[in-house]
Amino acid sequence: MPNRREAGRIEATLIPGDGIGPEIVDAVQMVLDRIGSPFVWDVQQGGLAAIQQAGDPLPAATLDSIRRTKLALKGPLTTPVGGGFRSVNVRLREEFGLYANVRPARTIIPGQRYDNIDLVMIRENLEGLYVGFEHYVPIGDDPHAVAIASGVNTKAGARRIIKFAFDYALRNGRKKVTVVHKANVLKVLTGLFLDVGHDIAKEYEGRVDMDDRIVDACAMQLVLDPWQFDVIVTTNLFGDILSDLMAGLVGGLGLAPGANIGHSAAIFEAVHGSAPDIAGQGIANPVSLLLAAGLMLEHVGRLDLAQRLRTAVDIAINRDNIRTRDLGGRASTREFAEAVARRL
Repeated sequence: MPNRREAGRIEATLIPGDGIGPEIVDAVQMVLDRIGSPFVWDVQQGGLAAIQQAGDPLPAATLDSIRRTKLALKGPLTTPVGGGFRSVNVRLREEFGLYANVRPARTIIPGQRYDNIDLVMIRENLEGLYVGFEHYVPIGDDPHAVAIASGVNTKAGARRIIKFAFDYALRNGRKKVTVVHKANVLKVLTGLFLDVGHDIAKEYEGRVDMDDRIVDACAMQLVLDPWQFDVIVTTNLFGDILSDLMAGLVGGLGLAPGANIGHSAAIFEAVHGSAPDIAGQGIANPVSLLLAAGLMLEHVGRLDLAQRLRTAVDIAINRDNIRTRDLGGRASTREFAEAVARRL
């Protein structure tokens, strides 16, 4: 939780980001102001904008701000190709121990290919194959003849994320947690994850059900019958892939928010990219970041404001028929945000 609260105000770090980031951040700020946002923003830079200012996509000032506020909302950040820069998002997760990635997928526009979708992906954020233990083995005159990567899952890490998933289910009235794995092949790396899942499920018996799926079967069943799932918890790589699949069920990444949560900090984000091809045109869809702001409001205990925000987004899209181009409409980023604000 944030550590600075005065008269109901909460200091938080705001990172506008790259590409369309500043445009959608401005839109979200306007909506939050209308709803009576509790947040007092400390604006900091990240990604390409930060390289131009400070020579680092994640400068010390940004890290210091998040350490102080323990809370951040960020637009999409771009990590430049080459130049030795690591993923900004991965660095943020590691720096602040943001072990839980929460990605809800909920139908906003009814009557699409899939309807009444209400799923939550909870992805382990710090372990698995994304630890980046990789190297080449040279053969003959080819220094890159063989590429080897090692994955790391720990009992402590698995227990932490799976318990988080069960606690999330309890808090939010969810009935079932599905543990996704590949223990039929990766018997040690993901077998450990599955074993821990079964152990933790015993602690919640009678309150939250548990089942499990092999990851490839889960991907197929999410397409054939997504309504059989409720909360899914899985390892880093599998969660990265399946969360985008789930976003596709509800209309794409533009309608999917994300939260990265640790013991002492939380960062909320739009999960799509910076879309430099449409940057500056005022046509970007701000819904992903709006919904991420809703998750942030929930995190600080303002469930009332979070629900009002989500309801206003629903009404603007479905009753007022104000939609950005990616949703089949003609509204600009600003016009959409103004439509949401009017409904508040």
